[in-house]
This record gives sequence, C-alpha cells and structure tokens, in this order.
Amino acid sequence: MSLRTRIRDRLTDGDDRLPIGLTLLCAAIAATLVFPLVWLVIEAVAVERERAVDLLFSAGTADVLVNSLLLMAGVTGLSIAIGVPLAYLTARTDLPFRRFWSVAAALPLVVPSYVGAFSFVSAFGPQGEFHEVLAPLGVERVPEVSGLSGSILVITLYTYPYVYLTTRAALLSFDTTLLEAARTLNHGRLAAFRRVTLPTIRPAIAAGSLLAALYAVSDFGTPSIMRLPVFTQQIYVEYNAFGRDYAALLSLQLLVVVVLVLALEWAVRSDRETSGDDAGRTEDRVSLGRWRWPATLLPAGVSALALLVPLWILGLWLVNSEAGRRPSLAFEPIQVLNSVSVSAAAAVVAALAAIPIAYFAANHDSPLAVVFERATYVGFAVPGIVLALALVYFGSGYAPWIYQTLPLLIFAYVVRFLPQAVGSTRTSILQVDRRLVEAGRTLGESPTGAFRRVTFPLTRSGIVAGAALVFLTTMKELPVTLVLRPSGFDTIVTQIWRAQSTALYQYAVVPTLILLLISGLSMVVILTQEGGEEGL
Repeated sequence: MSLRTRIRDRLTDGDDRLPIGLTLLCAAIAATLVFPLVWLVIEAVAVERERAVDLLFSAGTADVLVNSLLLMAGVTGLSIAIGVPLAYLTARTDLPFRRFWSVAAALPLVVPSYVGAFSFVSAFGPQGEFHEVLAPLGVERVPEVSGLSGSILVITLYTYPYVYLTTRAALLSFDTTLLEAARTLNHGRLAAFRRVTLPTIRPAIAAGSLLAALYAVSDFGTPSIMRLPVFTQQIYVEYNAFGRDYAALLSLQLLVVVVLVLALEWAVRSDRETSGDDAGRTEDRVSLGRWRWPATLLPAGVSALALLVPLWILGLWLVNSEAGRRPSLAFEPIQVLNSVSVSAAAAVVAALAAIPIAYFAANHDSPLAVVFERATYVGFAVPGIVLALALVYFGSGYAPWIYQTLPLLIFAYVVRFLPQAVGSTRTSILQVDRRLVEAGRTLGESPTGAFRRVTFPLTRSGIVAGAALVFLTTMKELPVTLVLRPSGFDTIVTQIWRAQSTALYQYAVVPTLILLLISGLSMVVILTQEGGEEGL
C-alpha cells in the first residue's frame, strides 16, 4: 500500500473519503494562521523564571488585570442591557418609526471606538465643549468621561450593536406561535417572555455578548485615550519602551483571559435552535399602549449619544481648523491610497484563503473540518496588539527581511479578519444545491472542474461579500497598523492617531469623515443580509 493511500485512509471519516490535496491545503492554511502565537510563547518562555514571577505577580500587573476584567464585564453587561431591549422594541413591538430606529440603533457600529473616545474627551473634558456651552448658564462642572467608567461608556456605545443585531435576528425568526401557546396556559406577557422567548434567544444574546466582551478586552485606542491601564495599553507601552519580556508575559495573560471568555460563552450557550419557520410566525406585534411614544426615548437617546456627539465635535473641529496650524500633521491623499491598497490586498488574500477552508467545512462532516474552520477564528479572538507583537518577535528575531514590510502587515490583517470571509463563503456554499454539483460530475467533470463551473459561479456573491467585510474592517484596524506598518507608511488610522496624540484634533477631521464614510458601507452589507422589510 502506497504512502498516499495510507494517509488517505487515515483521513477517512466513515465512507466519506477526504480529498487529500484539499485536506493538506486546508491544514497548511490553518497551521499558518496559528503560527504567529508560537513565537509569542517562545518569547515568553525565554524570560528567566524569577523575573517572570516578579513581573506576573507585581502590583502593576494586578492593577492591569483587574481593570481589564472590570472593563470587559462592564461593557458586556451594559451592552446586554441596551442591545436586548432595543432588539425587542424594533422587532416585536409597535414602536413608532420602527424601521428607522432599527437602522439607527445599528449605525454606531460604523464608528471606531477610538473616534468616539476622543470625541467624548473633547466634549466632556474639564474645559470641553459642553463646559463652554453651559458655562454662561452658571454650570461650572460637567461629568468628566475618563478612566474606567468613561471607557465602559464609550466602548459600550460602539459595541452594543453586536448584541442588538444578533438578538434582533433571533427575534425576527422566532416562532411566535409558542408565545400564543404560553398565553393560552394563563402565562402573562412577562412570564411568557421569561419562559419561552428568553431561553430561545439566549444563544443569540450569548453570541453578541461574546463579540462585545472580546472587543472590550482587545480594544487599544479607547483605554489609551481614557488613560486606563489595561492589557492592550500596557503591552503597547512596554513594547515602545523595549520591555519585550514584560510585554510577552502580559500578552500570554491576556490570551488566558480570552480563552476563559470563550469557555464561558460555550457554557452559557444552549443547544436550542434559534431559527424559526415562516409558518410559525405572525405579524401581530406587542402593543406598547401608553408607553408607545416614551419608548422611543431609548433608541433616540442611545443613537444621539453615539452618533451626534462625534459628529458635533468633528463639525466644531472643522470650523476651528485654522487653530494651531502644524503642516507636518496635514492630511495627505496618499494616506487614503495606502489604506485602500493594503485593505484591498488583505481582502483578496483572505477571500482566496477562505475558499478551500469554507468548501472543506461545508462539504465534509469530519473532525478535521471543525479543526480547520475553528483555527481561522484564532486570529479574530486574539487582540490585535497581541497578534502584532507575536509577528514582531518573529520578524525581528528570525526573518528581519520581512520585518516592517507590507507583506507582513497584510499577513497580519488576513490572520485577524479571515473568519469574516470564511463565514460568508461557507454560508454561500451550503446554499448550493448538491444535485447541480453531482450533475456536473456525471458529465465527466473532476471535483475541481465541478467547483469551477458550478459551485464558484453560484457562490461568487458570498465570496465578494466576505472580501468586502475584510476590506472594511481592515480600514479601521489600529494596533496592528501602528506596530507593523513600514516606516513612513501612513494611513487614515495612523493620521487620526497622530492628531489625537498631539491633541490637535482638527487634523483628524478629514480622515475621520472619510473613514466613517467607508465604514458605513459595511453596515449596508450587514443590514441587507437580513433582506426584506424586516431587514430595514
């Protein structure tokens, strides 16, 4: 028996023989995605044991750990408190202008949290814009947005849409006849929600909460602006101060926190199916009665705080753009070109890498398919600053010829955002009628030929949508860009960060508006996926 045959037999799952070429290709892609974290572990293990113990159990490390955990818990809890009621109001009630509020409640997702952070600092600072507006009225102090509470508020305003969108999708597909059955058993509206609706949408809430928690613990820009010592901010400080050993140890600690969050979400999530059937849905909506108009205060207040404050501050900076002129910070069109070019390159590479993984996972019920698909999510779960630091260790220590080059930067983007392309592509492949593929095979096409002539044309829109999501997310990525970009390679986000660092915010107006415009396209993609009237 040849070696090729023995390997194929070992990879066989029941009667389903896995194609060895595709399997090895997927294995190579998965190994490449996990590869950066190996160098982080190597760097951390190289630290002397006594020094590692002193650093890990120092008072500063304990402070960073506590702040990170409190930030993550606060953002997650507040995102649930805002996202779930908004989802219920826009999906299940007779809320006035419901279709408008369903879109407005999701729009904060297009605003990078670091843009919201420096907008709120400028608005609510000791000598901020709100203070100047209210001072003639005798108001000497306004609540200051900073530290832990400020970070929780700002990050929540731009992450609660994760909970809102997942919960709303579950409510839109919810079988409402179950509620009617509960009401016939003399359950009140609140009891029916608690016993029927909540258990059904709990997996969706858990999924959105996981995204909010991972975002909170991996956010770099907002804690830095709010002067809150957390893992991401401290790792960046140590990296710039050449404290590589401490930065590596902090990164490993942060990875442990991420793993615990993933385990907790897995434990909380139930196996109940959240999808519904159109036959079990009715158009009857919950009547809010006399609370119908007061209920609009929730979506109106949250949307105004998350959207109007940044736009107001950006408008003020634009009007006062002549103050504090510094030509070295002036916005240049080349920054847009740089951002678009690297984002487009990352999107193309991610789309190409996602096709074999998505095809394998969609067509083979094998443990290997699960392993390969889950491997793509490693980079998405790992904070960007940790991924960037791991690639710094590898590039500077073992491959200096690629350190601080565009290929390494693009590779980091692909590792970070590949799951977006895999998810969209896999969903499209699952929707292809297998009988069409089988018909192609009976006409003499090879598996590769059947994919090229049948599957690929039918899944092209999903592949393009996944690539578009990678492109738009890459445009907003801050820590990976700051750490791995080549010297002198400025982008939209680096221009915004430079303006923020020097407190010359007027130089951030134009790049921020451009970034918001491009980011808005991602929300169009997300909202149109729901389709129909309910998607608006």
